[in-house]
Amino acid sequence: MFSPDDTIVALATPPGRGGLAVVRVSGPRASAIASDLIEGGAILRPRHATLVRVVAGERTAPPPGLPAAAIDEAIVTLFEAPASYTGDDVIEFSLHGSPVIASEVIAAAVAAGARLAGPGEFTLRAFLSGRLDLTRAEAVRDLVEATTPLQARMAFDQLQGTIAERIGEIEGILFDLMARLEASADFPEEGYHFISPDETHEAIRSLLARTEALLADSKRGRLLREGMTVVIAGRPNVGKSTLFNQLAGVERAIVTAIPGTTRDLLIEAVSLGGARMTLVDTAGVRATSDPIEREGVARAERACAAADIALVVLDSSSPLCEDDRWLLETTAGRPRVIVLNKSDLPAAWRAADIHASPSGAETSTSASAGPPPPVARIGETSPGKRAVAVAISATSGAGMDVLIRSINREIGFSDTTAPPLISNIRQIELLGHAAEALRGIQTETSPEIGQTPEELVLADLRVAADYLQEVTGKRSSEDLLTAIFSQFCIGK
Repeated sequence: MFSPDDTIVALATPPGRGGLAVVRVSGPRASAIASDLIEGGAILRPRHATLVRVVAGERTAPPPGLPAAAIDEAIVTLFEAPASYTGDDVIEFSLHGSPVIASEVIAAAVAAGARLAGPGEFTLRAFLSGRLDLTRAEAVRDLVEATTPLQARMAFDQLQGTIAERIGEIEGILFDLMARLEASADFPEEGYHFISPDETHEAIRSLLARTEALLADSKRGRLLREGMTVVIAGRPNVGKSTLFNQLAGVERAIVTAIPGTTRDLLIEAVSLGGARMTLVDTAGVRATSDPIEREGVARAERACAAADIALVVLDSSSPLCEDDRWLLETTAGRPRVIVLNKSDLPAAWRAADIHASPSGAETSTSASAGPPPPVARIGETSPGKRAVAVAISATSGAGMDVLIRSINREIGFSDTTAPPLISNIRQIELLGHAAEALRGIQTETSPEIGQTPEELVLADLRVAADYLQEVTGKRSSEDLLTAIFSQFCIGK
């Protein structure tokens, strides 16, 4: 673990050339080090930008009689403790964006008594000083690493304390319950009972409901934070590779009229509708004697089984075949969007014909002849939920905006839904353990079981409380903090 008493320095902006480079200094000697690096030792006013000349510093100064070597003209800002990001004095040098200049300023600060910061050490100090709880500290990293608008929005909400606030509400009920049970357990012979068994059971039911509500959106949160895998599947020559290129925005896949061109998986990371996705183009699914193509089909099937959502591509201009029906059957019951491609050509079948597939799916579309509608509901993915079918032309790009919205909607993202509250796997696992402990307590305090001694209920409640406190960092080990903050960039 890093020492919180040192004064640290690091580049706070990405390395490389740019308009500006920000060097951050934090710690008890930050002001003294800044004074050493500022020509004339200008006095800095808190939260006021000051134009200065940055020099090499007294410790690396030239021989007497010679002026100190100037490094740059910069804007310097002082943030005094405790009203700073880290809780210590913080000095930020806004320099011209040359890597050489930034390196010289950092070297001069080190020569003046600072040390190079470790990964995430500025945010670690913010956590140790109580400026941030652990969920907000983790949100800082997620916000820095966000690559899509939805990721950034979710991380910013978490940075504002949405998770900590919800957990704080749960802890408030939990600790009140524990206090009343403690009081009852302290006076068993006097017969004082500060809470009845029914009240205890109801309080635990409320605690469990709140914890499960926080966990309810965790799958959607993880998909948004980590990105989802979208597999494009279909028989040969239905337009999978053309669709892949359209979604990727680049000609990555080879498109030919020869069936079986794609033999292996093609992968491309994209942002669609504000969500991060990994597109996977697959070999056409069909029976084949070619050993290479057969391996490609097997890989396609494995990719489809592991995907977060499948795009089942059908050619609406040619009759449905057994390969189409087999794919509809194998993807039934899983998140999917059925893509009716080549909608710019005359339709060879009706949307209602999908009803004849082995899945026995019902269709909500009209059985009239003609091209398929832009969006339909076809096929049961789970009881009471029908799969979405979208008509597109992968060649012209028609219907792509509707397809992208449909993909996001099937996973649970849309412009009208709020971002998930929780997305971090560490937090999800700890909340899951707390919920499991509460379920056990709910069972042992149920009226059917009879009255359980307060001491036993308290012991189990303390287990749940420990898990909750680990989420926010009220209970944390040095190894845990090292593991979390080592994933940060150096200057954050």
